[in-house]
Amino acid sequence: MSLIERISQVEQQVSEACRRSGRNRDDVNVIAVTKYVSVAKTAAVLDHGIHHIGENRWQTAEEKWRALGERGIWHFIGHLQTNKVKDVVGRFQYIHSLDRLSLAKELEKKAAALNIQVSAFMQVNISGEATKYGLQPEQALPFLKEINHLKHVNVIGLMTMAPFELSAEDTRPVFRGLRQLRDELNIQALTPEPITELSMGMSNDFEVAIEEGATWVRLGSSLVGKEEE
Repeated sequence: MSLIERISQVEQQVSEACRRSGRNRDDVNVIAVTKYVSVAKTAAVLDHGIHHIGENRWQTAEEKWRALGERGIWHFIGHLQTNKVKDVVGRFQYIHSLDRLSLAKELEKKAAALNIQVSAFMQVNISGEATKYGLQPEQALPFLKEINHLKHVNVIGLMTMAPFELSAEDTRPVFRGLRQLRDELNIQALTPEPITELSMGMSNDFEVAIEEGATWVRLGSSLVGKEEE
């Protein structure tokens, strides 16, 4: 399947999931996860109108960002080591993996030096899997209170990763849990503006995630395909 066919198919799936759940199509943003493809393939994604690019390691993103950084909106979606913050802040407009105080402080330090705002998603391990990064759900409120004084780190949403399931329907409780947690946090009104964004759903389960309220879906294989294609 060609890239343009993949994009068309994903667009249809996103639109249908929005229709099923009574949502506006414009409320869902698609991030093309390009970590396994080349600069040329990433450029082709941008050429076809997908503006949001997701990478999970600076080492693999650097070449693409240096070639294409001004053309897209860049999302850091992987576990972010504090010693890599200097490479990411100022280049990636969104950080989807804020999960600890040391990282928040380093993001604040670098963003303050550049006099910019970092838009961050708190990563929450809703599924409770030992192999996944993220705050436990009960840690989310104390963590938000702890970082609420930071002036250059703007928590706009929550992020989670569901377990890989043979049936996407089995991921629904994870996505529903993240949405409910966001709503509970908003009741506390700790942030200057309500937390609106939910980064959840990947190629195997993004339609269910959209039905449960995802505002950002992170799509690799279903959208970008493989390098040889």
